[in-house]
Amino acid sequence: MAQLFFRYGAMNSGKTIEILKVAHNYEEQDKDVLIFTSGVDNRAGIGYVASRIGMKRKAIPIFAQTDVFSCVKQSQTKVACVLIDEAQFLNKHHILQLTKIVDELNIPVMAFGLKNDFRNELFEGSKYLLLYADKIEEMKTICWFCGKKATMNLRLQDGKPVYTGEQVQIGGNEMYFPTCRKHYFAPELSVKSIKGEKNG
Repeated sequence: MAQLFFRYGAMNSGKTIEILKVAHNYEEQDKDVLIFTSGVDNRAGIGYVASRIGMKRKAIPIFAQTDVFSCVKQSQTKVACVLIDEAQFLNKHHILQLTKIVDELNIPVMAFGLKNDFRNELFEGSKYLLLYADKIEEMKTICWFCGKKATMNLRLQDGKPVYTGEQVQIGGNEMYFPTCRKHYFAPELSVKSIKGEKNG
């Protein structure tokens, strides 16, 4: 029975690597997958999923007007699984389309993304995945500044933590840091750690 999976984690938790691994496992058994990613994320170029360790693969970009359900239904191949990267950037109607892929086409969908933004608010895509997904799983990583589990994403601007501003600002390790709650709420500790002065 097909299900909608949501696997979320802070920055650097290996979400894209997991997508590429799942795709490889299916394709090794001669089963076709469709990989989608948000058109908002252009770090590796629009329509690509790319991990921080250098692995990269073409994907179908999702924009506001994209009908993901129709893309899958009209596919020329027998799709065994649908994989979604950067799912936090999707809109509510996209998430409902993912549920239709599962419920009407009986194709499993695995969506990967951040749960909360740098303000510690839910992204729209993540909010509705948390509501509609059949299975929810946390992908763990550690705080940039200590050994605790990272649950938040700290944004830096000019070397200083920021907690207000536009929700979506595309960036990588130069701008965002996975952190535990303590270091998210203690910017002076975080900044010292960034400068190399490790501080628990």
